[in-house]
Amino acid sequence: MSFATGLKTIVVAAALDGRSEAALEYARKLAAAYGARIVLAHGLDPMDYAAVNKVPGQVLEGLTEEARTVLDELTAGLLREGIPSHSEIRQGAVAKMMVDVVRQYDAGLIVVGTKGMEGAGPVIVGAVAEQLVRLAPCPVLAVAADWNAGEFRPAPGGPVLLAMERNEATAAAVSTACSLAEKFHRTLLVVHARTGAEASADPCAATAEEFGIKSTELLAVRCLVKDGNPAEVVAEAVAEAHPSLLVAGVKRTSETPGPHGTAFALLASSRVPVLCVPPEAASQEPEAHMPVGTR
Repeated sequence: MSFATGLKTIVVAAALDGRSEAALEYARKLAAAYGARIVLAHGLDPMDYAAVNKVPGQVLEGLTEEARTVLDELTAGLLREGIPSHSEIRQGAVAKMMVDVVRQYDAGLIVVGTKGMEGAGPVIVGAVAEQLVRLAPCPVLAVAADWNAGEFRPAPGGPVLLAMERNEATAAAVSTACSLAEKFHRTLLVVHARTGAEASADPCAATAEEFGIKSTELLAVRCLVKDGNPAEVVAEAVAEAHPSLLVAGVKRTSETPGPHGTAFALLASSRVPVLCVPPEAASQEPEAHMPVGTR
């Protein structure tokens, strides 16, 4: 199921501290463009209260009521815009809860907010965002709270940047990036880091041809090849092009530290919203073990 045909439901990780405002802004635009509904999901994680023996009933009730009030206001706003929406409040580990909601509603996208650093600084990958990228059966869009501030804010009408790396998620990442560029009438900027063995070739163009990426009346395509570390090459392209979105395929296995290689390095350092796309077969894979450690 492709991104274009499968994006009927978007699950947004709804925080009460304002961190999800930027995430919700992106989700709202995507829902309007694709005709999708939005499910606002908020988790009450008992581990947040590990310093006490148990969560007092009245405390938990107060937290639930606060969450319900906030989510009802957000849902009402979405409905006024013509976007079907409702909310889910559940107890348990937040990342696990989000994945459960995605599976229940057969969602095609998770949108999660992350912290930024001083203006539009690098995304700080929190425990929830990291676990979602590792576990989710659908693409995960991470949006920093300050994504639209400072010198690195996206240019008006900025391109959709596709970090081209050959792995099991390449086809899904290509399909997703093309769909987004066409839907929002943006240029698709395909960026490839050339290895020493590829020094005399144009691997970006060859890969684009292999995966059917070509300019049409609805899609303008640019290809950029640079030598160097993939994450650094993409970071340079981001600084030069000021894209509206960065799309990267997510490895389920990797020879580099961590299971996601370049994609996770981009998530941890990008100055623009990052859409991590797993292989299309990920939705049929058994649920992976929840990692305990975080950065």
